[in-house]
Amino acid sequence: MVQRAKQVAALPLQLFGDRLKVLLITSRDTGRWIMPKGWPMDGEKDWRAAEIEALEEAGVEGTISRKPIGEFEYAKVINDGTSVQVKATVYPLYVDKVKRRWKERHQRKRHWFSPKGAAKALKQPELEDLLLDLKSNPRKNKSIRELLP
Repeated sequence: MVQRAKQVAALPLQLFGDRLKVLLITSRDTGRWIMPKGWPMDGEKDWRAAEIEALEEAGVEGTISRKPIGEFEYAKVINDGTSVQVKATVYPLYVDKVKRRWKERHQRKRHWFSPKGAAKALKQPELEDLLLDLKSNPRKNKSIRELLP
């Protein structure tokens, strides 16, 4: 039987001139590019938990949407070696501040990508369309449009 679990993820975004960029981080175990994500937190709304993960894992602060913009699934290997099928709900976060020092700075790298570059780096088919839509028109998605200056 496949175990199932839920996670929350932040999609950190920022405008550089008129170009929208997406911040990704490396995973601690494999070094592949991922979004900041984690488990739901007791006493916190899911969007708030995603915001906390973005601060801890990527060292960014900003304005997060309370409305998710998508979901993706992946298999996560946990400490005992078993695999869990995880569905992660994605909340866009417009970055106002990038910290020099943050909790996981010695465990991860971070990099700003174009939406197309992020889609390629993430290797998550469910997110590819969402990210490619950002490339052509970031204001098209209401949850993101509300975050942009």
